[in-house]
Parts: sequence; structure tokens; C-alpha cells
Amino acid sequence: QVQLVESGGGLVQPGGSLTLSCVASGSGFSLYAMGWYRQAPGKQRDMVARISSDGNTAYADSVKGRFTIFRDNAKNTVYLQMNSLKPEDTAVYYCYRWYRSTWGQGTQVTVSS
Repeated sequence: QVQLVESGGGLVQPGGSLTLSCVASGSGFSLYAMGWYRQAPGKQRDMVARISSDGNTAYADSVKGRFTIFRDNAKNTVYLQMNSLKPEDTAVYYCYRWYRSTWGQGTQVTVSS
């Protein structure tokens, strides 16, 4: 069974940057689309960014131009580079694989001065 393990969250000041990582266990990582979702307290979980198996990307309007999703298939890892962070980016960020609907455990990102 595939497991997704996120890391890289933390506390950052507005305008700062963070890079989240998600390592997938098992084989076949390069074959599947991967993505990042986030959930703020009291709100629904929303998609932030998605990357297909051939590298095509898509972003939520709220993060376009600030966040970048990319993957390293040799390391079974998908990343989310987050720049110009805002307090409204504060949430638990989850890694997601569409194949068999697999979620990571989440990593907290807090943007605050």
C-alpha cells in the first residue's frame, strides 16, 4: 500500500517562502498525477496545485504566480514551492495521489508575524 509522507511545513512571516515535500512509497510514482490540497480551520479542503505524470501543472487562482509544483520521479517526490506567503495561506497542506485516492497525513503551514 502506497504511503505519502509530507514535510517542510512550519511558521513563516508574511512575504516569506517555504517548500513542502511529499515522498511516496512503492513503485510507479512517475505514472500518476500528484497534487497538493489545503484545509484551513472551519473550511473545506481545496486543491492548491496539481501535476500530471508528464509534468503539466494546474493551480488554484489564489496561488497562481506564487506557488510552483514540481516533481522528481527519481526520488518519488513531489514538491510545492510557496513564495510571497500570505496569512490566508495558513492551513494544513496535504499531498494527494489521484490513483486510488491516497492522502498524506498533512503538514501545518502558518503564516504570521
